[in-house]
Amino acid sequence: MKLIDAHIHLSDTEYIGRIEDLIADAKTSGVAALVTNSMDLKTCQNDVKLAEQHPGLVYPALGIHPWNVNVLKENELQDTIEFIRSQKGKVVAIGEIGLDYKYESIWEQQVEVFNSMLHLAEELNLPVIIHSRGTTDKIVEMLPSYRLSRVLLHWFSHPMTALAKAIDNGYYITEGPPVTYSNGIREVVEKTPLTNLLTETDGPVTYWKQPYNGQLTRPSYIRNVVAAVAEIKKLSADEVALQVAKNFETFFNIKLN
Repeated sequence: MKLIDAHIHLSDTEYIGRIEDLIADAKTSGVAALVTNSMDLKTCQNDVKLAEQHPGLVYPALGIHPWNVNVLKENELQDTIEFIRSQKGKVVAIGEIGLDYKYESIWEQQVEVFNSMLHLAEELNLPVIIHSRGTTDKIVEMLPSYRLSRVLLHWFSHPMTALAKAIDNGYYITEGPPVTYSNGIREVVEKTPLTNLLTETDGPVTYWKQPYNGQLTRPSYIRNVVAAVAEIKKLSADEVALQVAKNFETFFNIKLN
């Protein structure tokens, strides 16, 4: 069984000094791919290094997260764009990018950065991995105006009207550990065709409920995610894992080892 963590942040400060342990955890638990999502220029650069150190397992998605928009250094947006361009052939997606309603005070800057990242994805013909907390409706409405090859809505939670539109547009959805305890996330999984679904941990986000209990998030959590999806879909864990692996290969244009 090949498992997929399509959204993790290996360059997050909480994972400093723990990378080899996380890689070992992935390998021993059957996780065949870790897509490490960047937040800014520094994490873009580090994620590329991690991918070079762990070929065939770690894949870099590069971009500027909306949380980082208000702390961008002078010229960092352009420097990040130039760096991503220089990594053509190595970068597998533009991400994590998007809009976040909690940062409405810098809304115009968020939109500017998001727009720049989407245009870069068009230019490089790369898929996008999108953060859409409180903004999913807006984002699903605006994306068709861009020429995007593939779209992944990370940790989709609501609204269901936007989910239906996203699926109609051929977008993919990722869900993670909350599917084991959140009725809302379980409803999203129930209503999302398995052919549009990918699994994630979003580590190092901390999950406090059972069976995670506030421990540092690890790739092996994907086993729990797959088991929960299998229960919801009334399929075996093997069937779910096989389809998610196929979805990964299609979305990222990567052949798993």
